[in-house]
Amino acid sequence: MTLTTDQRTLFRQFRDYRWESVASQPYKEDGAAPFKTIARQVLFADAQLDCELRYFEIAAEGYSTLERHEHMHAVMILRGHGECLVGEDVRSVKSFDLVTIPSWTWHQFRATGGEALGFLCMVNAQRDRPQLPNEQDLAALMANPVTAAFLAD
Repeated sequence: MTLTTDQRTLFRQFRDYRWESVASQPYKEDGAAPFKTIARQVLFADAQLDCELRYFEIAAEGYSTLERHEHMHAVMILRGHGECLVGEDVRSVKSFDLVTIPSWTWHQFRATGGEALGFLCMVNAQRDRPQLPNEQDLAALMANPVTAAFLAD
């Protein structure tokens, strides 16, 4: 059966952690925030629901930006292994783990084990811009041995 254009938006085939007709985009457009080897795909966006479902893939030994923001979001790990920082808690994550990131909470994801870390992320379509840590924020994070060890990697 051949899908029409309208039907393609309702169903997108999956292969090798890519979805049909979904472009892989840069993680951050302006490049001002520190991160390493990560890409994103916007899988779903709907004004009526005011949300986006995005897929991020961090290459082996890569990481997302250490940041916080007003909006909360939920992350479902789909592939690989890694670690995540949420507040002052560092956890190992693997496929199908669910991570909830509360509002104004420092967070970062890292791919470990020599493999990519891929995850779905559900966020508000209209959201605030992330904040990067300043010197005082970093000093507070480094005062905790657990977060200091995570950030030192």
